[in-house]
Order: sequence, then structure tokens, then C-alpha cells
Amino acid sequence: MSRSNFCANCGARLARKGWRGWLAGARCGDCALRLGRSVTKPLVIGGAIATAAFAFGRYLRPAPPPLIIHRAATSPLSDLPVDFKPHTNGTTSAANSNAVQNPIATDEPIYICGARTRKGTPCRRRVHAAGDRCYQHKGLPAMVPLEKLIIKPDGAKK
Repeated sequence: MSRSNFCANCGARLARKGWRGWLAGARCGDCALRLGRSVTKPLVIGGAIATAAFAFGRYLRPAPPPLIIHRAATSPLSDLPVDFKPHTNGTTSAANSNAVQNPIATDEPIYICGARTRKGTPCRRRVHAAGDRCYQHKGLPAMVPLEKLIIKPDGAKK
């Protein structure tokens, strides 16, 4: 972008030093003062208007609505408030407080998919019944025999 080297009003040579020279326009300092044109004044006024508009908009913003969690009428969850404190009978034990409650333990066997993956190993996803495959391997045969698709519980003999 080319800039003029001489004042458009009086013809004096313009000395462009720093960034202000690029904002000054085609007039020397004397002509700009005489004609009353300044670049910084509109920039300051525009910045003040933008800041005031931003602050006014933040002031007029409505408060966020309260958090409401909707649940179906047939939900198995209780409507009672949740008590996060552990129930103890007057004694506290580190073993009891850190114990993880296991879901209902059943004697039903757990099966894995067993189909060949891209890596070439058997798929380790759990499935509902023997011979079933996971969603990704529907219709593919198992790599290993059926008796190896059963996951044995930790306490069971292998």
C-alpha cells in the first residue's frame, strides 16, 4: 500500500516515523492541527463506545435458569435426597470406608466375543450368550473354541 511523501495541503515533505506515520494520512502535522483532523480521537471514542456497549450488554443479561433434572415417572431412582456419608455403627475403619461394593454376584458364566480383530487377536468384549458376537463382529466366526470364550470367576479353579 503506497503512501504519499508530501502533504496534500501545503506540499511539505512528510516524515513517516513509527506506526503513527501510517495512521496520519496525507497531511503534515501543521495542516492536520489547523484542519482539526486527528486519527487518535476517533479511535479512542470508538473504543469507549465499544467498551460501554459490552458492559451494558453484560449488565442486561438475564440470570441463568436453575438446573432442573427431569426424570420419567417410571424411573427406578428414589426421590429421597442422597446421603453421601457412609453408614457406620459408631466405628470407622479404613477397610470399610475404602471397600468397593460389588453388584449382585451371580453364578452365571460370562462370555467374550472371540472374533478375529484387525490386530489378529481374539476380541475381548463381553457378550450375553455363548456363540454371540459384539456389535462390531456380527456374523464373524470365533477364533478360539467355545470353552475358551467363558470368563471364569476369580475364585473358580482353572
